[in-house]
Amino acid sequence: MSSSISVDSLHKSFARNEVLHGLSFELPPGSVLGLIGPNGAGKTTTLRCLLDIIRPSSGTLRVLGEDPRHSGPELRRRIGYLPGELILESRVTGRRLLNHFAALSGPVKRGRIEELAERLAVPLDKQVRELSKGNKQKLGLIQAFMHDPELLVLDEPTSGLDPLLQQEFLAMVAEVRNDGRSVLLSSHVLSELQQSADRVAILRAGTIVANASVDELRANAVRKLRVRLEDGQEALDDATRRLSAVPGVDGLRTLPDGQLEASVHDGIRPLLTALAALPVTDVVLEEPDLEEAVLTLYGTNHGNGHPATATGHRTRRLERHARKES
Repeated sequence: MSSSISVDSLHKSFARNEVLHGLSFELPPGSVLGLIGPNGAGKTTTLRCLLDIIRPSSGTLRVLGEDPRHSGPELRRRIGYLPGELILESRVTGRRLLNHFAALSGPVKRGRIEELAERLAVPLDKQVRELSKGNKQKLGLIQAFMHDPELLVLDEPTSGLDPLLQQEFLAMVAEVRNDGRSVLLSSHVLSELQQSADRVAILRAGTIVANASVDELRANAVRKLRVRLEDGQEALDDATRRLSAVPGVDGLRTLPDGQLEASVHDGIRPLLTALAALPVTDVVLEEPDLEEAVLTLYGTNHGNGHPATATGHRTRRLERHARKES
């Protein structure tokens, strides 16, 4: 099997409204791919197509080497899935609910449920209706991980978890990857993907606008530069002239305390050459802001009327309509 997931030219339409526009990506075995984007970008719709919860309009899908439309329960037992909208039976204990899931998903090692429950600090003997949102989310994570699936498909998995348990979740993902299994992870939390993903695919309005490693994204991210010079307007004017001519240096301005500030979005060697010729007393070049780079790729305006937001509202309405019609 060459890829855990292979997607080629995936399109999905609801009625006449196309919400996925030809997505193509691969998830190699033993790796973690993060899907990130604003609400309505198409993350959940993509995951549902992969799991045959909804059917694509066109395109080719392969999950663990099989077509999910024709593989049935045998393929699903090889996958651990956590939906973004988790709905659990409320009038049973967590333990009874997980035992039910274990009977559906395939063999679960003896003691595995208790081991995961201890790691995630979830009380198994309380009724689900008595649990907080975070503890219900933990039950969802346990049912996804407990049968050691070949592939994990996780939609917003850390929703409702406190920071310490988010770190425990990331450790669980790392164990899956180290075991040669694969994870497709949809998230709004960029720091989560920075720590866990080998590659990140950024979705905007149903289109992948970037697919790169975290290091590649960081290399192309914007750095903030601040320069302090020896006193004197002549030195300040000379520095402004020289730095303005450096490729990749933008937004140069003088701060109230006399420092120069700019954005740097290209290689720093020409910048260092220019700085070497100036009477610099202090220089700060900040670590690239990866979050800002990602926001730039999928649009920073998340207010009313943003295309991705409007697409998201329309997609959810169309999916609800399609379920009612089916």
